[in-house]
Amino acid sequence: MKYRNMIVWLSTFALILTGCFSKATRPEVQDTLVIFPPPPDTTRIQFLTRFSSALDVQGKPSGFKRYVIGSEENKEIIKPYGVAIHDGKIYVCDTMLGGMEIIDLEKRTFNYFKPGGYGLLKKPINCFVDSEGNLYVADAKRRQVVVFGPDLKFKASIGEPTNSKPTDVFVYGDYIFVTDLTSHQVEVYSKNTFELVRTFPDAPADSPAFLRQPTNLYVIEDRVYVSDFGAFNVKVYTLEGEFLQAVGSYGRGLGQFVRPKGIAVDRNLNLFVVDAGFENVQIFDRNGRLLMFFGGDYKGPGYMWLPAKVVIDYDNLEYFKKYVHEGFDLKYLIFVTNQYGPDKISVYGFVGPERKVRELTIKQN
Repeated sequence: MKYRNMIVWLSTFALILTGCFSKATRPEVQDTLVIFPPPPDTTRIQFLTRFSSALDVQGKPSGFKRYVIGSEENKEIIKPYGVAIHDGKIYVCDTMLGGMEIIDLEKRTFNYFKPGGYGLLKKPINCFVDSEGNLYVADAKRRQVVVFGPDLKFKASIGEPTNSKPTDVFVYGDYIFVTDLTSHQVEVYSKNTFELVRTFPDAPADSPAFLRQPTNLYVIEDRVYVSDFGAFNVKVYTLEGEFLQAVGSYGRGLGQFVRPKGIAVDRNLNLFVVDAGFENVQIFDRNGRLLMFFGGDYKGPGYMWLPAKVVIDYDNLEYFKKYVHEGFDLKYLIFVTNQYGPDKISVYGFVGPERKVRELTIKQN
């Protein structure tokens, strides 16, 4: 009887502990629906969720779990700038940490990445993960792009720290594109040898093609988009560096910029531009015409507080579909970093009406 009672007690204890872990790993779902543009206009973007600390990934442990296994210090995102997502993992450049945060959505883990030796990071500001899982980090204080393999082991460093200051990095095909503040150019390196292949633009300072303060870039469909903080616009080039057009200008009107930073482009060539001054993201079509904007001064989840980077993702929708409002069809994800405030990484969905809703509307009409 004594042993039987012990077995029953142990079984009950195991079930309770399992329940505690299940509860701890269940993410919190947002109750308030935040959508852009507001009604009666058609909704295009829904705020889904946010990440600021390990608690947002793992969930808050119950008091019983803390009593049984103890509590760990809650890791936080301090001051994020760049962000990338690949294969269920979110990589965050933290300028105050001197390293990065890596969030594994599948395993629900939150870890700091602070490599030493040849891979030392000082002030990582932007990053990119290629299709093979290699991580490229633009470090403004080290003044190089540092490359890590899929195992996060140091692989290479790009650029001469004596005469360069990289601000962003993007891999496209067999080439690594890097924006550099010192040279006022985009530097293109071989992905295989890490050697410099070419630079652009080669333009005088009074030319529309000249880059005053290149801060972020995006490459898609043989076009290179560069946000020019000093010229208050986004410049578009061919892969060879031929200037095509500039989007935006200085000002406080719609379609203008005060502090343009992160940029991203969707598959329809719609351009997303973060403005840290307006604290929003403006969206332009492929011809540079303003479509809409979302965000705004922080007043709760879904709004922004000194935003820095925007990233578009089509490959990790399954981790966020549970947040999508009934009646919406999730097309792709939009990640925006906020350097201040309680919501360091805000996740939005570009949405459209579900097929059933559309068919019902057509029948009713």
